[in-house]
Amino acid sequence: MDTKTWIYIMVGGTFALYIGIALWARASTTSEYYTAGRGVNPIANGMATAADWMSAASFISMAGLIAFLGYSGSVYLMGWTGGYVLMALLLAPYLRKFGKFTVPEFIGDRFYSQTARIVAVICLLVMSLTYVIGQMRGAGIAFSRFLEVDISTGLFIGMGTVFTYAVLGGMKGITYTQIAQYVVLIFAYTVPAIFISMQLTGWAVPQVGLGATLEGSNGVYLLQKLDSLLVDLGFLEFTTNNSLSMFNMFLLTMALMIGTAGLPHVIVRFFTVPKVRDARKSAGWALVFIAILYTTAPAVGAMAIYNLINTVQPGEIGTADGNLVLDDRPGWMQTWEQTGLLAFDDKNGDGRLQYYNDKNPDFAATADRYGWAGSEVVTLDRDIMVLANPEIAGLPGWVIALVAAGGLAAALSTAAGLLLAISSAISHDLLKGVFMKGISDKTELMAGRIAMAGAILVAGYLGLNPPGFAAEVVALAFGLAASSLFPVLMLGIFSTRMNKQGAIAGMLTGLTSTLIYIFLFKGWFFVPGTAMLPDNASGWLFGIAPQGFGTVGAVLNFIVAVAVSRVTAPPPAEIQQLVEDVRVPRGAGGASSH
Repeated sequence: MDTKTWIYIMVGGTFALYIGIALWARASTTSEYYTAGRGVNPIANGMATAADWMSAASFISMAGLIAFLGYSGSVYLMGWTGGYVLMALLLAPYLRKFGKFTVPEFIGDRFYSQTARIVAVICLLVMSLTYVIGQMRGAGIAFSRFLEVDISTGLFIGMGTVFTYAVLGGMKGITYTQIAQYVVLIFAYTVPAIFISMQLTGWAVPQVGLGATLEGSNGVYLLQKLDSLLVDLGFLEFTTNNSLSMFNMFLLTMALMIGTAGLPHVIVRFFTVPKVRDARKSAGWALVFIAILYTTAPAVGAMAIYNLINTVQPGEIGTADGNLVLDDRPGWMQTWEQTGLLAFDDKNGDGRLQYYNDKNPDFAATADRYGWAGSEVVTLDRDIMVLANPEIAGLPGWVIALVAAGGLAAALSTAAGLLLAISSAISHDLLKGVFMKGISDKTELMAGRIAMAGAILVAGYLGLNPPGFAAEVVALAFGLAASSLFPVLMLGIFSTRMNKQGAIAGMLTGLTSTLIYIFLFKGWFFVPGTAMLPDNASGWLFGIAPQGFGTVGAVLNFIVAVAVSRVTAPPPAEIQQLVEDVRVPRGAGGASSH
Protein backbone atom coordinates (compact mmCIF):
# COMPACT_ATOMS: atom_id res chain seq x y z
CA MET A 1 0.00 0.00 0.00
CA ASP A 2 1.45 3.42 -0.92
CA THR A 3 1.96 6.31 1.50
CA LYS A 4 -0.91 8.36 0.10
CA THR A 5 -3.39 5.56 0.67
CA TRP A 6 -2.12 5.08 4.22
CA ILE A 7 -2.56 8.80 4.88
CA TYR A 8 -6.15 8.74 3.64
CA ILE A 9 -6.93 5.74 5.82
CA MET A 10 -5.28 7.14 8.97
CA VAL A 11 -6.53 10.70 8.69
CA GLY A 12 -9.98 9.68 7.43
CA GLY A 13 -10.35 7.11 10.19
CA THR A 14 -9.35 9.46 12.98
CA PHE A 15 -11.60 12.22 11.67
CA ALA A 16 -14.56 9.88 11.49
CA LEU A 17 -13.81 9.01 15.12
CA TYR A 18 -13.66 12.67 16.22
CA ILE A 19 -16.87 13.67 14.47
CA GLY A 20 -18.63 10.55 15.74
CA ILE A 21 -17.63 11.41 19.32
CA ALA A 22 -18.73 15.03 18.85
CA LEU A 23 -22.17 13.90 17.68
CA TRP A 24 -22.47 11.30 20.44
CA ALA A 25 -21.47 13.79 23.15
CA ARG A 26 -23.44 16.72 21.78
CA ALA A 27 -24.11 19.30 24.49
CA SER A 28 -27.76 19.95 25.30
CA THR A 29 -27.39 22.26 28.31
CA THR A 30 -25.17 25.23 29.10
CA SER A 31 -23.44 23.20 31.85
CA GLU A 32 -22.51 20.51 29.32
CA TYR A 33 -21.51 23.14 26.75
CA TYR A 34 -19.18 25.08 29.07
CA THR A 35 -17.97 22.49 31.63
CA ALA A 36 -19.00 19.06 30.24
CA GLY A 37 -21.56 18.75 33.04
CA ARG A 38 -18.73 18.67 35.62
CA GLY A 39 -18.63 14.88 35.59
CA VAL A 40 -15.35 14.07 33.83
CA ASN A 41 -13.04 11.49 35.44
CA PRO A 42 -9.69 13.03 36.60
CA ILE A 43 -7.56 10.67 34.46
CA ALA A 44 -9.70 11.34 31.40
CA ASN A 45 -9.59 15.06 32.15
CA GLY A 46 -5.79 14.85 32.48
CA MET A 47 -5.61 13.27 29.05
CA ALA A 48 -7.96 15.87 27.54
CA THR A 49 -5.96 18.65 29.23
CA ALA A 50 -2.75 17.29 27.74
CA ALA A 51 -4.28 17.28 24.26
CA ASP A 52 -5.66 20.79 24.82
CA TRP A 53 -2.26 21.89 26.04
CA MET A 54 -0.10 20.23 23.38
CA SER A 55 -1.06 22.34 20.44
CA ALA A 56 0.34 22.52 16.94
CA ALA A 57 3.17 24.52 18.52
CA SER A 58 4.13 21.56 20.70
CA PHE A 59 3.57 18.78 18.17
CA ILE A 60 4.55 20.39 14.87
CA SER A 61 6.63 23.43 15.68
CA MET A 62 8.61 22.79 18.88
CA ALA A 63 10.87 20.03 17.56
CA GLY A 64 11.37 22.01 14.34
CA LEU A 65 12.37 24.99 16.43
CA ILE A 66 14.80 22.89 18.47
CA ALA A 67 16.20 21.44 15.23
CA PHE A 68 17.23 24.91 14.03
CA LEU A 69 17.88 26.69 17.35
CA GLY A 70 19.49 23.79 19.20
CA TYR A 71 20.21 24.71 22.81
CA SER A 72 18.27 27.99 22.56
CA GLY A 73 15.12 26.08 21.63
CA SER A 74 15.07 24.55 25.10
CA VAL A 75 13.62 27.82 26.39
CA TYR A 76 10.23 26.73 25.02
CA LEU A 77 10.43 23.41 26.85
CA MET A 78 11.36 25.10 30.13
CA GLY A 79 8.75 27.85 29.83
CA TRP A 80 5.80 25.72 28.85
CA THR A 81 6.53 22.91 31.31
CA GLY A 82 7.28 25.26 34.20
CA GLY A 83 4.13 27.20 33.44
CA TYR A 84 2.00 24.11 33.63
CA VAL A 85 3.37 23.26 37.07
CA LEU A 86 2.71 26.86 38.14
CA MET A 87 -0.87 26.63 36.95
CA ALA A 88 -1.47 23.24 38.57
CA LEU A 89 -0.11 24.33 41.95
CA LEU A 90 -1.13 27.98 42.24
CA LEU A 91 -4.27 28.50 40.22
CA ALA A 92 -6.30 25.50 39.11
CA PRO A 93 -7.52 24.10 42.48
CA TYR A 94 -8.51 27.54 43.80
CA LEU A 95 -10.32 28.55 40.63
CA ARG A 96 -12.16 25.22 40.64
CA LYS A 97 -13.26 25.82 44.22
CA PHE A 98 -14.65 29.16 43.17
CA GLY A 99 -16.96 27.15 40.92
CA LYS A 100 -17.52 29.38 37.90
CA PHE A 101 -17.86 28.58 34.23
CA THR A 102 -15.16 30.89 32.83
CA VAL A 103 -12.11 32.93 33.83
CA PRO A 104 -13.85 36.31 33.15
CA GLU A 105 -16.72 35.14 35.36
CA PHE A 106 -14.26 34.49 38.19
CA ILE A 107 -12.68 37.92 37.72
CA GLY A 108 -16.07 39.64 37.56
CA ASP A 109 -17.27 38.01 40.80
CA ARG A 110 -13.97 38.23 42.69
CA PHE A 111 -13.60 41.91 41.87
CA TYR A 112 -17.37 42.56 42.23
CA SER A 113 -17.36 44.47 38.96
CA GLN A 114 -18.94 44.00 35.55
CA THR A 115 -16.30 46.34 34.14
CA ALA A 116 -13.54 44.00 35.37
CA ARG A 117 -15.38 41.11 33.72
CA ILE A 118 -15.63 42.97 30.40
CA VAL A 119 -11.91 43.89 30.49
CA ALA A 120 -11.09 40.23 31.24
CA VAL A 121 -13.17 39.20 28.21
CA ILE A 122 -11.21 41.63 26.01
CA CYS A 123 -7.91 40.21 27.33
CA LEU A 124 -9.13 36.67 26.69
CA LEU A 125 -10.28 37.45 23.15
CA VAL A 126 -7.01 39.16 22.18
CA MET A 127 -4.91 36.35 23.61
CA SER A 128 -7.05 33.49 22.28
CA LEU A 129 -7.33 34.92 18.76
CA THR A 130 -3.54 35.33 18.61
CA TYR A 131 -3.09 31.78 19.88
CA VAL A 132 -5.55 30.26 17.45
CA ILE A 133 -3.70 31.78 14.47
CA GLY A 134 -0.83 29.39 15.18
CA GLN A 135 -3.20 26.43 15.48
CA MET A 136 -4.98 27.16 12.22
CA ARG A 137 -1.63 27.52 10.48
CA GLY A 138 -0.54 24.16 11.91
CA ALA A 139 -3.75 22.55 10.67
CA GLY A 140 -3.25 24.18 7.27
CA ILE A 141 0.30 22.79 7.00
CA ALA A 142 -0.80 19.28 7.92
CA PHE A 143 -3.77 19.31 5.53
CA SER A 144 -1.68 20.80 2.72
CA ARG A 145 0.84 18.00 3.09
CA PHE A 146 -1.47 15.05 3.21
CA LEU A 147 -3.82 16.33 0.50
CA GLU A 148 -0.87 17.70 -1.53
CA VAL A 149 -2.48 21.12 -1.94
CA ASP A 150 -1.22 24.64 -1.22
CA ILE A 151 -1.34 25.86 2.36
CA SER A 152 -4.31 28.20 1.77
CA THR A 153 -6.52 25.32 0.65
CA GLY A 154 -5.27 23.22 3.57
CA LEU A 155 -6.18 25.98 5.98
CA PHE A 156 -9.74 26.32 4.61
CA ILE A 157 -10.25 22.57 5.04
CA GLY A 158 -8.98 22.83 8.63
CA MET A 159 -11.46 25.62 9.36
CA GLY A 160 -14.35 23.49 8.13
CA THR A 161 -13.30 20.50 10.22
CA VAL A 162 -12.93 22.47 13.45
CA PHE A 163 -16.28 24.12 12.81
CA THR A 164 -18.03 20.75 12.50
CA TYR A 165 -17.07 19.15 15.77
CA ALA A 166 -16.31 22.14 18.02
CA VAL A 167 -19.56 23.98 17.25
CA LEU A 168 -21.69 20.88 17.69
CA GLY A 169 -20.13 19.37 20.77
CA GLY A 170 -19.20 22.23 23.10
CA MET A 171 -16.99 21.32 26.08
CA LYS A 172 -18.61 17.90 26.51
CA GLY A 173 -17.89 16.86 22.93
CA ILE A 174 -14.48 18.53 22.90
CA THR A 175 -13.42 16.75 26.11
CA TYR A 176 -14.09 13.27 24.77
CA THR A 177 -12.72 14.18 21.34
CA GLN A 178 -9.52 15.44 22.95
CA ILE A 179 -9.06 12.15 24.82
CA ALA A 180 -9.08 10.33 21.46
CA GLN A 181 -6.81 13.00 19.98
CA TYR A 182 -4.29 12.59 22.80
CA VAL A 183 -4.00 8.86 22.08
CA VAL A 184 -3.53 9.57 18.38
CA LEU A 185 -0.98 12.36 18.78
CA ILE A 186 1.18 10.65 21.41
CA PHE A 187 1.44 7.49 19.27
CA ALA A 188 2.12 9.63 16.22
CA TYR A 189 4.93 11.46 18.00
CA THR A 190 6.66 8.59 19.78
CA VAL A 191 6.42 5.75 17.22
CA PRO A 192 8.53 7.48 14.51
CA ALA A 193 10.90 8.78 17.18
CA ILE A 194 11.47 5.18 18.34
CA PHE A 195 12.06 4.00 14.76
CA ILE A 196 14.51 6.81 13.99
CA SER A 197 16.37 6.41 17.29
CA MET A 198 16.85 2.70 16.62
CA GLN A 199 17.93 3.46 13.06
CA LEU A 200 20.60 5.97 14.15
CA THR A 201 21.75 4.73 17.54
CA GLY A 202 20.27 1.28 18.13
CA TRP A 203 18.34 2.55 21.16
CA ALA A 204 14.53 2.22 21.20
CA VAL A 205 14.11 5.01 23.75
CA PRO A 206 14.65 8.34 21.93
CA GLN A 207 15.60 10.16 25.13
CA VAL A 208 18.48 7.68 25.55
CA GLY A 209 19.31 7.70 21.85
CA LEU A 210 19.87 11.45 21.95
CA GLY A 211 22.88 10.95 24.21
CA ALA A 212 24.11 7.72 22.59
CA THR A 213 26.72 6.87 19.97
CA LEU A 214 25.87 6.46 16.30
CA GLU A 215 25.51 2.95 14.91
CA GLY A 216 28.73 1.82 13.18
CA SER A 217 30.61 5.00 14.09
CA ASN A 218 33.27 3.58 16.43
CA GLY A 219 32.04 5.52 19.43
CA VAL A 220 31.07 8.87 17.87
CA TYR A 221 28.14 10.39 19.71
CA LEU A 222 25.08 11.62 17.78
CA LEU A 223 25.32 15.15 19.21
CA GLN A 224 29.09 15.23 18.64
CA LYS A 225 28.64 14.36 14.97
CA LEU A 226 25.74 16.82 14.60
CA ASP A 227 27.82 19.66 16.09
CA SER A 228 30.63 18.84 13.66
CA LEU A 229 28.33 18.81 10.60
CA LEU A 230 26.71 22.14 11.53
CA VAL A 231 30.04 23.89 12.13
CA ASP A 232 31.42 22.56 8.84
CA LEU A 233 28.43 24.18 7.09
CA GLY A 234 28.86 27.54 8.81
CA PHE A 235 26.16 27.14 11.49
CA LEU A 236 26.48 27.32 15.26
CA GLU A 237 26.92 24.08 17.19
CA PHE A 238 23.63 22.39 18.11
CA THR A 239 24.60 21.94 21.75
CA THR A 240 25.87 25.49 22.32
CA ASN A 241 23.69 27.52 19.94
CA ASN A 242 23.05 30.74 21.86
CA SER A 243 21.11 32.67 19.24
CA LEU A 244 19.15 34.38 22.04
CA SER A 245 20.91 36.55 24.61
CA MET A 246 20.73 35.42 28.24
CA PHE A 247 18.53 38.45 28.97
CA ASN A 248 16.02 37.52 26.26
CA MET A 249 16.11 33.84 27.22
CA PHE A 250 15.11 34.83 30.75
CA LEU A 251 12.31 37.14 29.58
CA LEU A 252 10.99 34.61 27.08
CA THR A 253 11.08 31.75 29.61
CA MET A 254 9.20 33.85 32.16
CA ALA A 255 6.65 35.03 29.59
CA LEU A 256 6.01 31.45 28.45
CA MET A 257 5.80 30.25 32.04
CA ILE A 258 3.40 32.78 33.52
CA GLY A 259 1.55 33.07 30.23
CA THR A 260 0.94 29.33 30.34
CA ALA A 261 -0.42 29.64 33.87
CA GLY A 262 -2.88 32.27 32.68
CA LEU A 263 -4.29 30.43 29.66
CA PRO A 264 -8.08 30.54 30.06
CA HIS A 265 -8.83 27.66 27.71
CA VAL A 266 -6.64 25.32 29.81
CA ILE A 267 -7.78 26.68 33.18
CA VAL A 268 -11.40 26.01 32.26
CA ARG A 269 -10.57 22.32 31.87
CA PHE A 270 -10.23 22.10 35.66
CA PHE A 271 -13.84 23.23 35.97
CA THR A 272 -15.06 20.01 34.31
CA VAL A 273 -14.30 17.59 37.18
CA PRO A 274 -16.71 16.91 40.06
CA LYS A 275 -14.55 18.13 42.98
CA VAL A 276 -11.56 20.34 43.78
CA ARG A 277 -9.62 17.21 44.79
CA ASP A 278 -10.24 15.87 41.28
CA ALA A 279 -8.84 19.09 39.80
CA ARG A 280 -5.54 18.41 41.58
CA LYS A 281 -5.51 14.78 40.42
CA SER A 282 -6.23 15.69 36.80
CA ALA A 283 -3.43 18.30 36.92
CA GLY A 284 -0.98 15.58 37.98
CA TRP A 285 -2.16 13.15 35.31
CA ALA A 286 -1.95 15.85 32.63
CA LEU A 287 1.68 16.52 33.60
CA VAL A 288 2.52 12.82 33.15
CA PHE A 289 0.86 12.74 29.72
CA ILE A 290 2.55 15.98 28.64
CA ALA A 291 5.98 14.82 29.81
CA ILE A 292 5.93 11.87 27.39
CA LEU A 293 5.95 14.24 24.41
CA TYR A 294 8.06 17.02 25.89
CA THR A 295 10.95 14.74 26.85
CA THR A 296 10.88 13.22 23.35
CA ALA A 297 10.95 16.56 21.48
CA PRO A 298 14.72 17.30 21.84
CA ALA A 299 15.56 13.89 20.35
CA VAL A 300 13.10 14.42 17.49
CA GLY A 301 14.57 17.85 16.72
CA ALA A 302 18.20 16.71 16.80
CA MET A 303 17.59 13.57 14.74
CA ALA A 304 15.49 15.48 12.19
CA ILE A 305 18.19 18.06 11.42
CA TYR A 306 20.87 15.32 11.41
CA ASN A 307 18.94 13.31 8.81
CA LEU A 308 18.13 16.42 6.76
CA ILE A 309 21.78 17.46 6.51
CA ASN A 310 22.84 13.95 5.58
CA THR A 311 20.18 13.88 2.87
CA VAL A 312 21.35 17.14 1.30
CA GLN A 313 25.03 16.43 1.97
CA PRO A 314 25.50 12.68 1.39
CA GLY A 315 29.21 13.03 0.58
CA GLU A 316 32.16 14.89 2.01
CA ILE A 317 31.54 18.61 2.51
CA GLY A 318 33.28 20.76 -0.12
CA THR A 319 33.92 17.98 -2.65
CA ALA A 320 32.57 18.23 -6.20
CA ASP A 321 30.21 15.26 -5.78
CA GLY A 322 29.44 15.68 -2.07
CA ASN A 323 26.01 17.27 -2.49
CA LEU A 324 22.62 15.85 -3.49
CA VAL A 325 21.93 15.94 -7.25
CA LEU A 326 18.90 18.21 -7.61
CA ASP A 327 17.14 16.00 -10.14
CA ASP A 328 17.58 12.99 -7.84
CA ARG A 329 16.01 14.65 -4.81
CA PRO A 330 13.67 12.30 -2.89
CA GLY A 331 9.91 12.30 -3.37
CA TRP A 332 9.20 13.88 0.00
CA MET A 333 11.03 17.04 -1.10
CA GLN A 334 8.93 17.28 -4.25
CA THR A 335 5.74 16.78 -2.22
CA TRP A 336 6.59 19.57 0.19
CA GLU A 337 7.56 21.86 -2.70
CA GLN A 338 3.91 21.67 -3.82
CA THR A 339 2.84 23.24 -0.50
CA GLY A 340 5.16 26.23 -0.95
CA LEU A 341 6.86 25.51 2.39
CA LEU A 342 10.04 24.10 0.79
CA ALA A 343 11.82 25.56 -2.24
CA PHE A 344 15.20 25.28 -3.98
CA ASP A 345 17.19 27.47 -6.34
CA ASP A 346 20.29 26.16 -8.11
CA LYS A 347 22.22 29.42 -7.75
CA ASN A 348 25.58 28.21 -9.07
CA GLY A 349 24.02 26.04 -11.79
CA ASP A 350 25.95 22.89 -10.90
CA GLY A 351 22.81 20.74 -10.69
CA ARG A 352 23.50 19.91 -7.05
CA LEU A 353 21.95 21.18 -3.83
CA GLN A 354 23.98 23.18 -1.32
CA TYR A 355 22.62 23.94 2.16
CA TYR A 356 24.78 26.07 4.43
CA ASN A 357 24.73 29.29 6.47
CA ASP A 358 25.23 31.96 3.82
CA LYS A 359 24.54 34.66 6.45
CA ASN A 360 27.77 33.83 8.26
CA PRO A 361 30.50 36.23 7.02
CA ASP A 362 33.22 34.01 8.53
CA PHE A 363 32.12 31.16 6.25
CA ALA A 364 31.99 33.22 3.02
CA ALA A 365 35.59 32.49 1.99
CA THR A 366 35.11 28.76 2.56
CA ALA A 367 31.91 28.78 0.48
CA ASP A 368 33.74 30.59 -2.34
CA ARG A 369 36.47 27.97 -2.27
CA TYR A 370 33.84 25.22 -2.59
CA GLY A 371 32.23 27.06 -5.53
CA TRP A 372 28.99 27.70 -3.65
CA ALA A 373 26.99 30.84 -4.51
CA GLY A 374 24.56 30.90 -1.59
CA SER A 375 22.34 28.40 0.20
CA GLU A 376 20.11 26.78 -2.38
CA VAL A 377 17.44 25.75 0.10
CA VAL A 378 15.73 29.13 -0.26
CA THR A 379 12.58 28.18 1.67
CA LEU A 380 12.59 25.72 4.56
CA ASP A 381 9.67 26.27 6.93
CA ARG A 382 10.58 25.09 10.42
CA ASP A 383 7.03 23.89 10.95
CA ILE A 384 7.41 21.06 8.41
CA MET A 385 10.25 19.27 10.20
CA VAL A 386 8.20 16.94 12.40
CA LEU A 387 5.79 16.02 9.61
CA ALA A 388 8.65 15.46 7.17
CA ASN A 389 10.87 13.68 9.70
CA PRO A 390 9.69 10.08 9.02
CA GLU A 391 9.89 10.69 5.27
CA ILE A 392 13.44 12.03 5.56
CA ALA A 393 14.38 8.92 7.53
CA GLY A 394 12.75 6.68 4.93
CA LEU A 395 10.24 5.10 7.35
CA PRO A 396 7.26 3.01 6.13
CA GLY A 397 4.15 4.72 4.72
CA TRP A 398 1.93 3.88 7.69
CA VAL A 399 4.33 5.72 10.06
CA ILE A 400 4.25 8.80 7.80
CA ALA A 401 0.45 8.61 7.78
CA LEU A 402 0.36 8.28 11.57
CA VAL A 403 2.36 11.51 11.95
CA ALA A 404 0.00 13.37 9.59
CA ALA A 405 -2.97 12.21 11.69
CA GLY A 406 -1.16 13.22 14.90
CA GLY A 407 -0.30 16.68 13.61
CA LEU A 408 -3.91 17.30 12.72
CA ALA A 409 -5.07 15.98 16.10
CA ALA A 410 -2.73 18.37 17.93
CA ALA A 411 -3.71 21.43 15.91
CA LEU A 412 -7.43 20.76 15.97
CA SER A 413 -7.68 19.82 19.66
CA THR A 414 -6.19 23.11 20.84
CA ALA A 415 -8.02 25.13 18.22
CA ALA A 416 -11.28 23.66 19.49
CA GLY A 417 -10.43 24.51 23.10
CA LEU A 418 -9.52 28.07 22.20
CA LEU A 419 -12.61 28.58 20.12
CA LEU A 420 -14.75 27.34 22.99
CA ALA A 421 -13.06 29.84 25.32
CA ILE A 422 -13.79 32.61 22.81
CA SER A 423 -17.42 31.62 22.36
CA SER A 424 -17.89 31.30 26.14
CA ALA A 425 -16.46 34.76 26.70
CA ILE A 426 -18.85 36.32 24.19
CA SER A 427 -22.06 34.39 24.88
CA HIS A 428 -21.75 33.71 28.62
CA ASP A 429 -19.71 36.64 29.90
CA LEU A 430 -20.73 39.46 27.61
CA LEU A 431 -24.28 38.60 26.52
CA LYS A 432 -25.75 36.70 29.46
CA GLY A 433 -23.45 38.17 32.08
CA VAL A 434 -23.64 41.84 31.13
CA PHE A 435 -25.74 42.99 28.20
CA MET A 436 -28.64 40.48 27.85
CA LYS A 437 -29.09 38.90 31.27
CA GLY A 438 -32.57 37.57 30.57
CA ILE A 439 -31.77 35.37 27.58
CA SER A 440 -32.64 31.66 27.73
CA ASP A 441 -30.11 28.83 27.79
CA LYS A 442 -31.08 27.97 24.21
CA THR A 443 -30.39 31.51 23.00
CA GLU A 444 -27.10 31.56 24.90
CA LEU A 445 -26.03 28.30 23.28
CA MET A 446 -26.93 29.63 19.84
CA ALA A 447 -24.98 32.84 20.50
CA GLY A 448 -21.97 30.76 21.61
CA ARG A 449 -22.05 28.72 18.41
CA ILE A 450 -22.38 31.83 16.22
CA ALA A 451 -19.47 33.45 18.10
CA MET A 452 -17.37 30.33 17.54
CA ALA A 453 -18.12 30.35 13.82
CA GLY A 454 -17.12 34.03 13.63
CA ALA A 455 -13.89 33.32 15.51
CA ILE A 456 -13.03 30.51 13.06
CA LEU A 457 -13.39 32.94 10.14
CA VAL A 458 -11.13 35.53 11.79
CA ALA A 459 -8.56 32.90 12.79
CA GLY A 460 -8.56 31.46 9.28
CA TYR A 461 -7.97 34.87 7.73
CA LEU A 462 -5.09 35.65 10.10
CA GLY A 463 -3.71 32.12 9.63
CA LEU A 464 -3.16 32.90 5.94
CA ASN A 465 -0.79 35.72 6.88
CA PRO A 466 0.67 34.73 10.29
CA PRO A 467 3.18 37.00 12.02
CA GLY A 468 5.61 34.08 12.36
CA PHE A 469 5.90 30.29 12.49
CA ALA A 470 3.50 28.43 14.77
CA ALA A 471 5.61 28.37 17.96
CA GLU A 472 6.54 32.04 17.53
CA VAL A 473 2.88 33.10 17.22
CA VAL A 474 2.00 31.01 20.25
CA ALA A 475 4.81 32.70 22.20
CA LEU A 476 3.20 36.07 21.41
CA ALA A 477 -0.15 34.79 22.68
CA PHE A 478 1.48 33.55 25.88
CA GLY A 479 3.06 36.97 26.38
CA LEU A 480 -0.38 38.56 26.14
CA ALA A 481 -1.81 36.08 28.67
CA ALA A 482 1.17 36.69 30.97
CA SER A 483 0.76 40.46 30.91
CA SER A 484 -3.02 40.62 31.20
CA LEU A 485 -4.64 37.68 33.02
CA PHE A 486 -1.95 35.98 35.12
CA PRO A 487 -1.30 38.89 37.55
CA VAL A 488 -4.99 39.51 38.20
CA LEU A 489 -5.64 35.79 38.79
CA MET A 490 -2.76 35.57 41.27
CA LEU A 491 -3.75 38.74 43.09
CA GLY A 492 -7.40 37.69 43.06
CA ILE A 493 -6.56 34.46 44.89
CA PHE A 494 -3.73 35.52 47.19
CA SER A 495 -4.41 39.18 48.04
CA THR A 496 -7.41 40.17 50.12
CA ARG A 497 -6.46 43.83 49.61
CA MET A 498 -6.68 43.79 45.79
CA ASN A 499 -9.77 45.69 44.68
CA LYS A 500 -11.61 46.20 41.41
CA GLN A 501 -9.89 49.49 40.55
CA GLY A 502 -6.45 47.90 40.85
CA ALA A 503 -7.45 44.82 38.85
CA ILE A 504 -8.93 46.84 35.98
CA ALA A 505 -6.00 49.27 35.82
CA GLY A 506 -3.49 46.40 35.95
CA MET A 507 -5.14 44.39 33.17
CA LEU A 508 -5.43 47.40 30.87
CA THR A 509 -1.81 48.41 31.49
CA GLY A 510 -0.40 44.94 30.89
CA LEU A 511 -2.50 44.24 27.79
CA THR A 512 -2.03 47.58 26.03
CA SER A 513 1.71 47.87 26.70
CA THR A 514 2.41 44.35 25.44
CA LEU A 515 0.06 44.58 22.47
CA ILE A 516 1.53 47.88 21.27
CA TYR A 517 5.07 46.56 21.63
CA ILE A 518 4.21 43.46 19.58
CA PHE A 519 2.41 45.48 16.88
CA LEU A 520 5.44 47.78 16.48
CA PHE A 521 7.50 44.82 15.25
CA LYS A 522 4.90 42.40 13.84
CA GLY A 523 2.56 44.92 12.18
CA TRP A 524 -0.64 46.55 13.45
CA PHE A 525 -3.21 43.78 13.97
CA PHE A 526 -0.63 41.53 12.27
CA VAL A 527 -1.37 43.05 8.87
CA PRO A 528 1.71 42.49 6.67
CA GLY A 529 3.68 45.64 5.82
CA THR A 530 2.51 47.73 8.79
CA ALA A 531 5.42 47.04 11.16
CA MET A 532 7.11 50.27 12.28
CA LEU A 533 10.41 48.86 13.56
CA PRO A 534 12.68 46.06 12.28
CA ASP A 535 12.04 42.78 14.09
CA ASN A 536 15.65 41.98 15.00
CA ALA A 537 18.11 42.78 17.77
CA SER A 538 19.01 46.11 16.16
CA GLY A 539 15.39 47.32 16.23
CA TRP A 540 14.19 45.94 19.59
CA LEU A 541 13.72 48.58 22.29
CA PHE A 542 16.16 47.99 25.16
CA GLY A 543 17.12 44.76 23.34
CA ILE A 544 13.84 43.04 24.31
CA ALA A 545 12.39 40.61 21.76
CA PRO A 546 8.59 40.90 21.22
CA GLN A 547 8.12 37.26 22.29
CA GLY A 548 9.56 38.04 25.73
CA PHE A 549 7.89 41.39 26.35
CA GLY A 550 4.99 39.71 28.16
CA THR A 551 7.23 39.50 31.24
CA VAL A 552 7.66 43.28 31.23
CA GLY A 553 3.91 43.72 30.70
CA ALA A 554 3.21 41.42 33.66
CA VAL A 555 5.55 43.42 35.92
CA LEU A 556 3.81 46.65 34.85
CA ASN A 557 0.46 44.98 35.51
CA PHE A 558 1.49 43.97 39.06
CA ILE A 559 2.94 47.40 39.87
CA VAL A 560 -0.06 49.38 38.61
CA ALA A 561 -2.61 47.00 40.18
CA VAL A 562 -0.99 47.11 43.62
CA ALA A 563 -0.40 50.89 43.50
CA VAL A 564 -3.97 51.70 42.45
CA SER A 565 -5.49 49.34 45.02
CA ARG A 566 -3.45 50.97 47.79
CA VAL A 567 -4.82 54.44 47.08
CA THR A 568 -8.46 53.34 46.66
CA ALA A 569 -11.00 51.76 48.99
CA PRO A 570 -10.41 48.11 50.05
CA PRO A 571 -12.78 45.37 48.82
CA PRO A 572 -15.99 44.75 50.79
CA ALA A 573 -15.63 42.52 53.86
CA GLU A 574 -17.55 39.62 52.26
CA ILE A 575 -15.15 39.60 49.30
CA GLN A 576 -12.14 39.50 51.61
CA GLN A 577 -13.74 36.62 53.50
CA LEU A 578 -14.44 34.85 50.18
CA VAL A 579 -10.74 35.09 49.25
CA GLU A 580 -9.77 33.60 52.61
CA ASP A 581 -12.25 30.74 52.17
CA VAL A 582 -11.08 29.89 48.63
CA ARG A 583 -7.52 29.34 49.86
CA VAL A 584 -8.53 26.97 52.69
CA PRO A 585 -8.24 23.32 51.64
CA ARG A 586 -10.90 22.20 54.12
CA GLY A 587 -14.29 21.87 52.54
CA ALA A 588 -12.70 21.71 49.14
CA GLY A 589 -14.83 18.69 48.21
CA GLY A 590 -17.86 20.87 47.87
CA ALA A 591 -17.15 23.30 45.10
CA SER A 592 -19.47 26.24 45.12
CA SER A 593 -22.20 26.06 42.57
CA HIS A 594 -22.63 28.32 39.65
